[in-house]
Amino acid sequence: MMTPKDDFFGESEELKEILHQFDRLRKGQSHAFLDEEDFEQIIDYFDDRDDLKQAIQAADLGIERFPYSSTLMLKKADLLIATKHYRQALQVLEQAEIYDQSQIHLYLLKTEAYLALGEYDKAVAMLENRIEHFDGEEQMELLLELADVYDDWDQFNQVFDCLVRILKIDPNHEEALHKICFWTEYSGRYEESIKLHQWIIDENPYNELAWFNLGAAYQGLKLYEKAIDAYAYALAIDEKFDYAYRNMADAYMKLRKYDAAIDVLQQQLQVANPEDVIYEAIGLCYEKLKKYAQARHYYRKAYRLSPHDEKLQLRIGLTYMQERNWMNAADALQVALVLNPQMVKCWEALGECMLQLHNEEEAIRCFVKATHLRPSSVQAWQLLIRALYLAGDYEEAYRQSYMAETHTGAKAIYHYYRTAILLAMGKNKEALIQLETGLQLAPRQVKKLIDLCPAVLQRSAVNDLISRYRKKKDS
Repeated sequence: MMTPKDDFFGESEELKEILHQFDRLRKGQSHAFLDEEDFEQIIDYFDDRDDLKQAIQAADLGIERFPYSSTLMLKKADLLIATKHYRQALQVLEQAEIYDQSQIHLYLLKTEAYLALGEYDKAVAMLENRIEHFDGEEQMELLLELADVYDDWDQFNQVFDCLVRILKIDPNHEEALHKICFWTEYSGRYEESIKLHQWIIDENPYNELAWFNLGAAYQGLKLYEKAIDAYAYALAIDEKFDYAYRNMADAYMKLRKYDAAIDVLQQQLQVANPEDVIYEAIGLCYEKLKKYAQARHYYRKAYRLSPHDEKLQLRIGLTYMQERNWMNAADALQVALVLNPQMVKCWEALGECMLQLHNEEEAIRCFVKATHLRPSSVQAWQLLIRALYLAGDYEEAYRQSYMAETHTGAKAIYHYYRTAILLAMGKNKEALIQLETGLQLAPRQVKKLIDLCPAVLQRSAVNDLISRYRKKKDS
């Protein structure tokens, strides 16, 4: 049994006395009068200490003495919800509503109970019934609550509609403006968002969030020039609007205006803390411009901020590969694989580096690893068969081409590769059969055979067969 000395340590003298009198009340001893606010303090005291059983007991004793106190009823309902007694909580809330319909917390608690019971339709009906009885911030809060109910209910278009309702009442409602940007993209209702935000801007031309949302809606429709203009207005109003810089840069990248994207991202770095994603985006722009040294510079800056991101080391490796700097590329790729040995693309890239460094055995090992990690990847099997062919291991290359089909299904590329393999083995008739099958499946992919073995065009039978299919295609 608690005692004031042991359990009320550290509390104010006033609260200690209230708790002491409450303890006497529970024991049936004589006690001083406790008013409604005293019971509220007692309930909060036990609630703060996660002693919900005693908190509920305090609420019950308080309601016995103040049977018309909606405040005590709400506290009890809150505790019942916390202890997952949702039906009991709703009964208490119904009683509280009889005495006082002005407390918004009552309807928020009702919503919470209905959601816990999965009774979304009841929550919606209740909120819709009460929204018009409130105004100002309280009305906005109920509308936001209604949007959350629709979100939990997977009624995503209704979430968007609720946010529109809020913004029609208060065009500058910050939370609604933040949320509607996401829900516009999620629901794909870009045209409606454009009309809404154009109306908001007409009401308040200096609303930077509205300009940003307008840009995001244009961007969703791939109207990148219009999006950039909208972001520019947002930045004119707030030059530190971080995400406006990001989205503007992304729009420039979609337009392949990489220099402009770099300028915008550099401006973003001046107004916000450096982030790996920004450095990576700048690196990607330089990579697209084929300025590989600059790309690596920014990938490394990103890597210093995110030293466990294997994708950045992969990107560094790929830029070295573009420059045919196979040794440095291999070093970067090996670091990436230490960070994440499951990266199929990294094993494939490292295998290519090993081939170029004339280490066929290691290249084959890399490609085998890639096929084991992703047996359904045609690309991985193609690289393995090619490496075996280039290493002169024709029998194994031939065998792996059929292994590939068991995992990925029949593909024209395997027939073309078998053509090269069989020709190398001196099996010319079988090679022509494979070539014809490949041409029937995908005649345009014959260039993969020529890439693998350019000398194949010196064989008249091969040339004749390819020419015949080209004529069929042209006729």
